[in-house]
Amino acid sequence: MSHDAVFTLQQGHGPLLISMPHVGTHLPDDLRHRFSPTGLAVDDTDWHIESLYDFAGALGASVLRPLCSRYVIDLNRPADGENLYPGQNTTGLCPLTTFDGVPLYLDGQAPDEAETARRLELYWQPYHRALQSELERIKAVHGYALLWDAHSIRSVIPHLFDGELPVFNFGTANATSCATGIAEALLASASDAAPDLPAVLNGRFKGGHITRTYGNPAQRVHAIQLELAQRSYMQEVAPYALDETLVARLKPVLAALVQQFMGFKPS
Repeated sequence: MSHDAVFTLQQGHGPLLISMPHVGTHLPDDLRHRFSPTGLAVDDTDWHIESLYDFAGALGASVLRPLCSRYVIDLNRPADGENLYPGQNTTGLCPLTTFDGVPLYLDGQAPDEAETARRLELYWQPYHRALQSELERIKAVHGYALLWDAHSIRSVIPHLFDGELPVFNFGTANATSCATGIAEALLASASDAAPDLPAVLNGRFKGGHITRTYGNPAQRVHAIQLELAQRSYMQEVAPYALDETLVARLKPVLAALVQQFMGFKPS
């Protein structure tokens, strides 16, 4: 399988890479027969993130995104499947259920250890090699690299968290993935620009495997995750349509936040 069948990378000229690990909706033909009707619906996709961030190219950012669904393999989980949020419900490396706990596979069709290893080799490893390589390229050009891990999720998922999620959920692995002050400034900017859209830093979502692994301020790589509550730009039930009125409100705020992050230059 060629890398072109696994991910797309749009290279920019600036210091920023935007990773979109959960935007894929493709289920490979050799796997489709395993999935239940629920699995085939790929409901837990980070819907329309590419559209929300369509300003990235004009800013000079690189953009990396997979083609396959997170139901095939979750690119924001560690290869060993370790739970990133101990004590809390979450989905695994090769998820077996939806965010609501509904099975994704037909009886007897869930991936075993060998199948998981195959998916790691075919889908997970190429994406992460590309991510690492692009950060290294950016750092070689600019002397540092910035990583923005772009996500979205339904606002209310009782199986995963209590209540309604804030709109802007910034994560820096508890202030370890980027220099002090960056995320705090972004949080303040989001709150100032859209005071009616709640924002939080290192709340329920503190940054997944990508943020935690590649963010390394000591090596001049600064990473931040933004998990957007989907109510801020779309309908949260199928067919998951964009709400253009909401998009027109959110996108300028989002673009300003990304530009602000790009303006950070490590000392």
